[in-house]
Amino acid sequence: MADAATYLDVAVVGAGWAGIGVSQGLKAAGLSHCVYERRRICETWRAQRWASFRMNTPNALTVMPGDSYGGDDPEGYMSCEDFIEMVEDYARRHRLPIHEGVEVRSLRPHGEAFELQSSVGKVIARSVVVATGNLNVPRRPKAASRLPSAINQIDGSDYYDAASLPPGAVLVIGCGNSGGQIAEDLALSGRTVYLSTGRNGRVPRTHRGRDIFLWLTDTGRMAKPRNSASGRGLIGATHTISLQSLSALGIVLLGRLEDIDPDGALTFSDSLDDSAAHGDRMAQELRAEIDAYIERNGLHVPPAVPDEAETVAPRFPEPPVLRLDLGAAGITTVIWSTGFTGDFGWLQVPGAVAEDGRPIQSKCLSVPGVYFAGLDTQESLRAGTVLAVKEECERIVGHILANRGSQSGVKPS
Repeated sequence: MADAATYLDVAVVGAGWAGIGVSQGLKAAGLSHCVYERRRICETWRAQRWASFRMNTPNALTVMPGDSYGGDDPEGYMSCEDFIEMVEDYARRHRLPIHEGVEVRSLRPHGEAFELQSSVGKVIARSVVVATGNLNVPRRPKAASRLPSAINQIDGSDYYDAASLPPGAVLVIGCGNSGGQIAEDLALSGRTVYLSTGRNGRVPRTHRGRDIFLWLTDTGRMAKPRNSASGRGLIGATHTISLQSLSALGIVLLGRLEDIDPDGALTFSDSLDDSAAHGDRMAQELRAEIDAYIERNGLHVPPAVPDEAETVAPRFPEPPVLRLDLGAAGITTVIWSTGFTGDFGWLQVPGAVAEDGRPIQSKCLSVPGVYFAGLDTQESLRAGTVLAVKEECERIVGHILANRGSQSGVKPS
């Protein structure tokens, strides 16, 4: 006798902010569904953030669909714990059907629907929302395997604080949000830090007396496609971070990592000055765009004031460090902050995942019946952040409702 199955309109895989946001929309639309989470709500946030982590978006914007911030610190920044509590509270208030501790092991077509094999049995769903994200599996270059075995190598997602690392200097490779903030955290703890930089650009924390993300939301910039040449701009969680300010803390700045020699020495490009200049240009372009918006709308706001992180004199190595011997520098730990991907090996639906493992989708829509939520993409600056959840929820739920009659071969729930 075949095992009994659970029948749903929609199965949601992943209970982070994206999956829970979509769940609320599905419930409001009257669609039977369940959210399956292999561990706990917001597991990536629990397991892959450091002790001093703060949200990059201000409290006023860090909200779930239908909510608004009602506290007394709209331009403050939530801790990781506060963010998790907010999402959990949202799930409780809306009584969302979330099943923690349930691992979805595979997803395959099943007639006009889909079959999910999970740790608690089989689920048949007309549609599936994949909300597991693509920023939770760290990536390292292949050259990392050539580092001496004595070096402690971790990913930025495994960093918690300086005290959790062995004594000695630390090399952070990668200077996006995580790399820059982790390097600063280490330096403030008293560690000797080396930082390999890239052409990330820079986002000031505030301008004209207001948080930068509030301005960029008002101007419409957050909804525009991301400039792939700039990647994720370096931004401090509570204050501006620049390559100049990091160097002023005593961090030894390096160019982009080029290679690791067989003897374990690292070589870097002579690109530090260009990266710093690129950061200056990006920051100035953002400020100019906001200034133009202020002028067009006749807003009365404070004048711009110099930001110490951007005016501090840089202390770049002279001459540039192009080759680094880890032993001679006293480096005992290398932290790889070189990007993330997602794990979609369980998603066995033709046309939903490319050969390189990346989701095939456009604006959340993939092959008929499969949707992706919460992905970090080039679609907009807010993609991959909680700022996108409301729009993605509306897009996915609206599409499911519009196409509900096209999948008629599924047993009703």
